[in-house]
Formats: sequence, structure tokens, C-alpha cells
Amino acid sequence: MMTTPQQRETVVNLVDEAVTAGARRSPACQVVGINVRTLQRWRAPGEQQVRVDQRPLAKRPEPPNKLSEPERQELLEVCNQPEYASLPPSQIVPKLADAGRYIASESTFYRTLKAHNQLHHRGHAKAPQKQREPVTHTATAPNQVWTWDVTWLPSTVTGRFFYLYLVEDLYSRYGVVWEVHERESGELAAELLEKAVWREKLHGKTKPVLHNDNGSIMKAQTFRAKLDELGLNQSFSRPRVSDDNAYVESFFRTLKYAPCWPAKGFATLEEAREWVQQFMQWYNHGHQHSKIRFVTPAQRHHGQDKAILAKRAEVYAAAKAKHPERWSGDTRNWTPIAAVTLNPDKPTREKVRDAA
Repeated sequence: MMTTPQQRETVVNLVDEAVTAGARRSPACQVVGINVRTLQRWRAPGEQQVRVDQRPLAKRPEPPNKLSEPERQELLEVCNQPEYASLPPSQIVPKLADAGRYIASESTFYRTLKAHNQLHHRGHAKAPQKQREPVTHTATAPNQVWTWDVTWLPSTVTGRFFYLYLVEDLYSRYGVVWEVHERESGELAAELLEKAVWREKLHGKTKPVLHNDNGSIMKAQTFRAKLDELGLNQSFSRPRVSDDNAYVESFFRTLKYAPCWPAKGFATLEEAREWVQQFMQWYNHGHQHSKIRFVTPAQRHHGQDKAILAKRAEVYAAAKAKHPERWSGDTRNWTPIAAVTLNPDKPTREKVRDAA
């Protein structure tokens, strides 16, 4: 790797300071990521200034097999002909061979096109785009971030579905509000969000961020107008990336893989609504969620989780005090989860993993 004189000077000074303080030169070099031979090459004994990297200044002979200027021009002319202009070199070279013609290797084609600033996307399709980073939000208390979506529920009639609308709190995994309807509609979604705000008594208070995917009802004019009226800020997943709304998608998986899930479907809308009501009662108040230290979403949503987890910690501490020989390390971690992040970046994911 190329290093500037300033970078070399900094590293050499650090090694000198360590040696002056009593450290051995070889371990000091290892700490800064070089070896003693590199240090000697950078600054010879008796010299005060570091040496400049000579590699960029080296005169290298041109390879004997390098294309001549006429050959390079021929290559460029061929690539810009209408029949080849939309093709990459990986397809141009075989086509030329089929025509009994050889100009250069595929790698030489790529190298020459790059040198003449012509190594761009060739063809009518859009060039690959760098995927933007997902939207991220962090919740440290209930009603700071809501995630919501709509999923289908099968009926006993082929081709007919019911639709479950659900708003889930990111921090607590609590199902704030839900409804089952026979159709997808921006008006129905708007009514659902208004009920959620009333149910959580949020009028006159700071409203949550509402995260959703790019479905048609999420962009419906009626729905967005209602969000503005309620003071809810809308956040979108990236198009065609379901993982950006992973928490509510995970809930739907729990719903549809529950042992009581009716595999044959629901006969009527009323039957679907009754089943979902019973499931949500269990999920909110009976399901000890693994990602929130095995308390229920309702316990965490209403602030009861801290006392419950503190009591568990006391039980484990007493058990360890009674039989310390049965414990090789600390007791189980019953510390409440402090924050939940939607679509965390890599450093945040590692921090959360280590904390768990």
C-alpha cells in the first residue's frame, strides 16, 4: 500500500516515542502495523528524514505485447460500431472470432475502453444502481415508532381473501390496533390510524413515526391526508425490500405459523375477525416475546417489564448464592432492553448483539 511522507513521519515518530519510553523497537513496530525492516527502509540509520516512496517515480518499460496506436484506434472503432455499441467486451470478442477476426483479448478490450472513458453501461437497460441505505429509527419508549402493514387471510373460497390491518409498536411489539376487512383501502387505513391515536391517548402529545412499505394504500391521498391531520410522520421502506419493515413482517409470520392457524381458511369475515381478536389477546397479553426478555408486549408497553425483570434477577441471584458451584459465570441477563432500532447499521447491530 502506498504511504505518503506525512504518514511515514507519523508512524516513525510514534515508534521513536515508544522506544524512548523504554519499549523494544520490534514490538513497537508491530503495534503500529509495520515490521522493523519496513522502518529501516523508511528511514535509514543516521538519517533524520523519512524516505519518499519511490514506486510512483519508477520508470517501467512498456510491455512488448502492448497494442500499437493504430490497433487501439481499430479496437475503439469496432466497439463503437452500431452492431457492437450496446454489447460488453465479453460478447464483442466472441462475435469477432465468429467473423474470423481477432483484435485483442477481452481484458485488453476492457482496459482500452476504460483508458478512453468508454467503459460505461452498454445497452438500453438501466445500469446497476447502488442500493441506498434503509431508513432507520430508534425507539426508547412506547409510541415513538409504529410499524404497520396489511396482510391477507385466506378464505375457504378459492381466490377470496380477507385483509388484516395492523399497527405494531416498535419498542414493545405491542399490537396497538388491528382490524380485518374484505378489501384494501386507503380510507380504512386512515380510520385505523385515527383509532390508534385515540386508543393511545396521543392527542396533544408528540406523535410516533409511522413506518410502512410502498404499498398503494400507504400512498393513497386519503391516507396521507389523515396522517397530516393527525400529525404522524410517515417513513417508507425501500421499494421491493421487505426486510426494511422486518418487525411487522415477523409478526405476520408468528400469526400464520401459530398452531391454531386455520390452514383451510376462514368461512366468513366474522369468523376471521373473531379468530384475529383471540390471537391478538394472546399475543399482547400471553405471549412472552423472546426479543424483549420474555415479557409480554403489553407488560413492556405499559412499563411493567422493569419490575418483572428485576424480580427475575433477584431469583437468579439467590439461586447462585445458594449453590455457587452450579454457576460457571454470571447469571442470566435480565436487564430490560433499553432501545430498539429499526434497520440498524452494522456498528449498531454488533453493539446490540454484544449487549444481549
